Amino acid sequence: MTNTLVKLWGHEYQLNRTAAGVIGVLSFIALTVAGAYIRIPLPFTPVPITLQTFFVLLAGAFLGKKLGSLSQLGYVGIGIFGIPVFSGGLFGMARLMGPTGGYLAGFVVASFVIGAFLGKDNHAPFIKIVAAMVVGLAIIFTLGAIQLSVVMGLSLQKAVVLGVLPFIVGDAIKLLAAAVIYQRVQKEARQIFSN
Repeated sequence: MTNTLVKLWGHEYQLNRTAAGVIGVLSFIALTVAGAYIRIPLPFTPVPITLQTFFVLLAGAFLGKKLGSLSQLGYVGIGIFGIPVFSGGLFGMARLMGPTGGYLAGFVVASFVIGAFLGKDNHAPFIKIVAAMVVGLAIIFTLGAIQLSVVMGLSLQKAVVLGVLPFIVGDAIKLLAAAVIYQRVQKEARQIFSN
């Protein structure tokens, strides 16, 4: 276990990086679960509105590529193995193979890419943070729309109409909120979760 002295908000602390990483991963698993339960179903699509993408974007930014993707892999894993953490209190491998499974896979990839894009930069300008999150969100939408298309036998265009377009405005708001939050605490986040 590696202990490091970090300075946060004007105070110095001894930080155990392993413990901080475990706490960070478990926290973002829990936050993603909470985001799944904040759910608004839409009558014309199997894809509901949730707060999950907000926490996925923050996981990649806060935790970095390794821990961020691990948190989302952990979220998907506990859902596959029987804990009702997916949207609507669902669980099981069928969710990963179903119409919304591409979004779940996208969570893992997006958090990795966001973390990689931001790297260890603890002074990233707002535009860089937004760009990283836009790329992450595009990954979620792309994988989600592809699987929605395949599973439901839709054209890719129809899958985009059902699984992307209704969510762009809401996810843009979540993205901007996540970017503002991360910009304000990025220096501290990088000190704690640098990987």
